[in-house]
Amino acid sequence: MIDIHSHILPGIDDGSKNLRMSLGLIDMLIDQGIDTVAATPHFYADRVSVEKFLSRRQRAYESLAEALENTPKAPKILLGAEVAYYSGISSLEGLDSLCIGDSSTLLLEMPLSAWSEYMISEVLNISCSGITVVIAHIERPLPRQKKENIWRLIENGVVIQSNASFFNSVVTRGKAMRLLRSGFIHLLGSDCHNLTDRPPDIGSAYEHIEKKLGRSYVERITETGNALLGL
Repeated sequence: MIDIHSHILPGIDDGSKNLRMSLGLIDMLIDQGIDTVAATPHFYADRVSVEKFLSRRQRAYESLAEALENTPKAPKILLGAEVAYYSGISSLEGLDSLCIGDSSTLLLEMPLSAWSEYMISEVLNISCSGITVVIAHIERPLPRQKKENIWRLIENGVVIQSNASFFNSVVTRGKAMRLLRSGFIHLLGSDCHNLTDRPPDIGSAYEHIEKKLGRSYVERITETGNALLGL
């Protein structure tokens, strides 16, 4: 199974603080049946250049990869980014280098505020450039959006990711299941940051989905991830 959204790389963002924490996160993902994880540290274009970000990310990855050399069943780690939306993002030079692994799939964090027509057009412009946009943790901005706008994005090839916590919470689980069943959610991510208040919880989300909707929905999520990441 795939975790397409995580912050497991040590010392690069507000996720894992050090190598020990990263190894703990990996151990938890292994226990939950994850065999492929996208490492998607935050990228903010107003704080760091693409080139500098990629260099920092590579150093963090190399330290983690070295520490995992003797770890049985260590998941495959694909490097990516959680790219924060900003006005003009579709023109960012090097945007494609922030895609996950060797794919053309980009994890995009949209604003929590209502999305304007300009914002939607920016996302569509990215899609038209040959990049497949995956909108991160849709449950966060969803309450302020017009559903028809999100469906328009989906109809134009945009993919929607939900955090596992959306399915794990007894408060939101019913809504999450309805959205998944209707084709509104396509991918799951743990969005794990640490071992305490934001640990990996994707295994239990898959279990809830299988119990409520059937194994076919878990397989569909996995197949979608495999196709997008070229696995």
